[in-house]
Amino acid sequence: MSTRTTKVRKPRADIAIIGGSGLYHMEGLTKIKEVKVTTPFGQPSDPIMLGSFEGSNIAFLARHGRGHRTLPSGINYRANIHALKSLGISRVLSVSAVGSMKEDIRPGDFVLPDQFIDRTTQRLNTFFDRGIVAHVAFADPICATLFSMLSQASQKVSVKVHRQGTYLCIEGPQFSTRAESLLYRKWGVDVIGMTNIPEAKLAREAELCYATLALVTDYDCWHETEDAVSVGAILAIMRKNVETAKLVLQNALKLAKDLGPCSCHTALEHAVITPLNQISPTHKKRYQVLLQRQLLTTLQTKKR
Repeated sequence: MSTRTTKVRKPRADIAIIGGSGLYHMEGLTKIKEVKVTTPFGQPSDPIMLGSFEGSNIAFLARHGRGHRTLPSGINYRANIHALKSLGISRVLSVSAVGSMKEDIRPGDFVLPDQFIDRTTQRLNTFFDRGIVAHVAFADPICATLFSMLSQASQKVSVKVHRQGTYLCIEGPQFSTRAESLLYRKWGVDVIGMTNIPEAKLAREAELCYATLALVTDYDCWHETEDAVSVGAILAIMRKNVETAKLVLQNALKLAKDLGPCSCHTALEHAVITPLNQISPTHKKRYQVLLQRQLLTTLQTKKR
């Protein structure tokens, strides 16, 4: 289907899908428009595809760009999340390829993580780095509502789904050494990947619900009887995983119509430490999409 490029200033979607390795477009969308969004944090990975799915407004963003042009540490996570927020999106479904760190989580299985361990070192992991300090709660990094929705949506597909688990995020782009892989196993993590951090942290700062559908492609390099992870082996399993993941996402989008307000949408309520009256006009402009509710409340208070 042909698309046209335009600039969008008003909110146009309710829920977004961020596609990881192998997932560069989403079937089932109609009335598709390609939009380019500029943010105070730079350019997103790719133009955002806006479309309709059974009456709901959906956004799709290829995390690595179509053609897989950007390595994990080179992704502008801040621009990606800010762009989605600026389009009025309140919920994000992340799809990510991962390696398994446990025998019973086999290549081809799906995992719905509910926790993260951050082993990245080079990435900007907060929006609030200039003129404003904010500390959001992140004890439970996955939105419980979206987690439940993905869990229900995955029941209708013929793949084993592991509900709950810890996702360890490494810097990459190299895979782990065998020593590292064995160490992570001792930590009790379930899967290993390179992209969900700082994506999940930024989604919380942007007051977006966030959940991950993790597609297992390999056993990393810890497994004694399986070959060490290779790109060729990953791609073969990934192609099959992606087709099944699309079915899960379509099921999830149908369920998303009935979702109501969530506590994720007020994550900044008591997180901003800097008094708003001490924030410069320049910084207010930079953060107006993220702090729209707080700044509007301050403006209304002044008018009284």
